Amino acid sequence: MGQTQENLPLITESDHIAIEASSEFNEINKEASSSESSEPIINEEKMNRKGNYMKWLKITFYIIILLIGQTVANLLGRLYFEKGGHSKWIGTLVQVAGFPILLPYYYFIAKTKHNTNTNNNNNNNIISKLTEQPRVWNLIMIYVSLGLFVAVDCYLFSVGLMYLPVSTFSLICSSQIAFNAIFSFFLNSQKFTPAIIISLVLLTISSTLLFFETESEGSVKNKESKAKNMIGFVCTIVGAAGYGLLLSLTQLFFDKMMKSESFKAIVDMIVYRSLVACVTIVVGIFVSGEWRDLKREMNEFELGKVCYFMTLVWNTLMWKIFTVGSIALIFEVSSLFSNAVGVLGLPIIPVAAVIVFHDNMSKLKVASMALAIGGFIAYVYQQYVDDFKSKKDSKSSL
Repeated sequence: MGQTQENLPLITESDHIAIEASSEFNEINKEASSSESSEPIINEEKMNRKGNYMKWLKITFYIIILLIGQTVANLLGRLYFEKGGHSKWIGTLVQVAGFPILLPYYYFIAKTKHNTNTNNNNNNNIISKLTEQPRVWNLIMIYVSLGLFVAVDCYLFSVGLMYLPVSTFSLICSSQIAFNAIFSFFLNSQKFTPAIIISLVLLTISSTLLFFETESEGSVKNKESKAKNMIGFVCTIVGAAGYGLLLSLTQLFFDKMMKSESFKAIVDMIVYRSLVACVTIVVGIFVSGEWRDLKREMNEFELGKVCYFMTLVWNTLMWKIFTVGSIALIFEVSSLFSNAVGVLGLPIIPVAAVIVFHDNMSKLKVASMALAIGGFIAYVYQQYVDDFKSKKDSKSSL
């Protein structure tokens, strides 16, 4: 026993110090390595947070310009018909004719592109042109198809705005989100959650109530006025359905055709399809013969020639601002979200119409407005839940 103890090596005090020093050194190395490995994660979280803030800042800006453009454009459109305007085709043209204000964007982007691509070799340029050529024809077909679609849809809205009070017209337009949800389900793989279903039900009931409002208004007036109200109601409903389909098709185009996410894609969509729509509408003006009455219409406008011209100009600008916000929201979020924001602005229009045009605000309109707001809140709640869930999933993956 004693012999065994004598054979064991003795651990001196200096050995203890060396062991403690080495263990401390290992702990420092572990902390350093863990801090180094955690730095990329922290930086990535900061970048994601900053990118998320910038994204929602852009979305907020697009929401604001959409709501302003939609409200002012509808009021100016009604002012045109209220004060002596009679041309349905002019009411259609102002909805799409503002695209030239976006043309300077191409000058600035071309200048920037020239400065950044001076060092590219010719072989890469030739290859890129060859690869882009088949895609150009696809883009032409898409822009032409959507442009024709826009022209028809804007004409339907013009007829509806001509024959209906602006308050009734705007509330009927809220049904477009229901149509958009149906088309998004088939074309954009949109999921139907309980909140979205509740939103669609409320908005559908909101529009249905206005059918009875139109019936009651028509029963008081003569048969001709009643017929015009019904034509306006049908055209607005069909136009709302068409607009819902248009938004879904636009989102499908961005998802399937566009390879790079840029503001240029938004501008291209607005400019090219508006150009096709403008040509179609101008042809309609001449074929219908309405161009012969435009001079007399301007002379007989109740507010004068200058106000006639300024009403059309500002109406055109407001519709284009609305279009930029609408398509940008499709690009940034989805067609259903863009439509939901548009529906949010629709209850604002009846209130403004009561103040500006002294429209009658009946109980049915108030109920319809409340249902429309409730439908929008339900949809926004679903967006909040989806956003919160995506943030939670991204954090858990890190």
